[in-house]
Amino acid sequence: MRLSRYFLPILKENPKEAEIVSHRYMLRAGMIRQQQAGIYSWLPLGLKVLRKIEQIVREEQNRAGAVELLMPTMQPADLWKESGRYDDYGKEMLRIVDRHERDMLFGPTNEEMVTDIFRSSVKSYRDLPLNLYHIQWKFRDEIRPRFGVMRGREFLMKDAYSFDMDEESARKAYHRMFVAYLRTFKRLGLTAIPMKADTGPIGGDLSHEFIILAETGESEVFCHKDYLTKDIPGNDVDFSQDLSGIVEDWTKEYAATEEMHDEAAFQAVAEENRIAARGIEVGHIFYFGTKYSDAMNAKVTGADGKDVPVHMGSYGVGVSRLLGGIIEACHDENGIIWPKSVSPFDIGLINMKAGNDETDGACEQIYERLGNAGFDVLYDDRSGQAGAKFAGMDLIGLPWQVIVGPRGLKSGEVEIKERATGKREMVSLDAVVERMIAEK
Repeated sequence: MRLSRYFLPILKENPKEAEIVSHRYMLRAGMIRQQQAGIYSWLPLGLKVLRKIEQIVREEQNRAGAVELLMPTMQPADLWKESGRYDDYGKEMLRIVDRHERDMLFGPTNEEMVTDIFRSSVKSYRDLPLNLYHIQWKFRDEIRPRFGVMRGREFLMKDAYSFDMDEESARKAYHRMFVAYLRTFKRLGLTAIPMKADTGPIGGDLSHEFIILAETGESEVFCHKDYLTKDIPGNDVDFSQDLSGIVEDWTKEYAATEEMHDEAAFQAVAEENRIAARGIEVGHIFYFGTKYSDAMNAKVTGADGKDVPVHMGSYGVGVSRLLGGIIEACHDENGIIWPKSVSPFDIGLINMKAGNDETDGACEQIYERLGNAGFDVLYDDRSGQAGAKFAGMDLIGLPWQVIVGPRGLKSGEVEIKERATGKREMVSLDAVVERMIAEK
């Protein structure tokens, strides 16, 4: 993509309304634009990252055996009245009356709707286990939206819902999602720690939040330091097998959110192994048994011919929230440092003297060759000061920069800079593509 043809409204100054790094950099890098408090338009650069995060989440859900569907944003209130949550949920729920005087709501979550879909279609134990998920926009009318996409009112979320015959099977489903989440966050370039958590309005008695440590985290968290270096299950993990051993290994050391913190148990951890920090929630999983299937009569016929309510769990990932979380974990004083897996472009190509025949020709050659090699390149072909171009590229945080200027070309060389480390090296014009392929 040529930057002269792209829409990238970079801001030079820090917006006054931005309280944390991710909000500040997302606004400055032209990724989002606020329309109302807690509601944002996603501009091209931000949307590219959002879609990459979404795809990684989708791939790991599919790998774990979940099946994708898409439920509407608008839900009939009758389903929530049936479950008993319509009046309990509070003012965070946006309630609407349509032209036919029917009570509607903008869905903050989908337990009721997915249970209704399940009960209308699944009648036999032979159709279980089942896990249905979608990636859809949600709305919660936060009383004080803040921190950009970290606590907005409208947000993109992956929510999955498992259905099983009994508690034993349901806990196996929980374990599959637990492992899928470990893999998802690792692929996103994050170290996410599963912590015991409060179930809140979702209900149930088993819940874990997946937390990344960050100074700007919303709440205090407490954990054993070994969680920062544990190995994540690899591509060879078999989701059809018993995963309880992995879950046990990932929950045997102390890790808890502020709401579930046990100070005595934490003090029992050796002092050198204790971490008390602030954290950002990037995922939350629940097992809540028959709470919704009892209330909404979601039953299947067992092998003995008797109808029983299904056991359920729900599993959420804040897809848009993750974008902010990644920036909080991956940045420096100059801007964002994207993990390769979610970077909006692979390489930033900088023409230091646009309009110069030699640099223009070299950049066109590099741009074409990198594109043919499968790289997604953002080519800054605009006129302007080199310093502003460097600052802009550092701000948007692409993993690699290829810098082409007259001085280097005199000796047939261009400069390559690694954004994360700042390391620079000179390579021959003909070796640029091979050098970048080596870093894939």
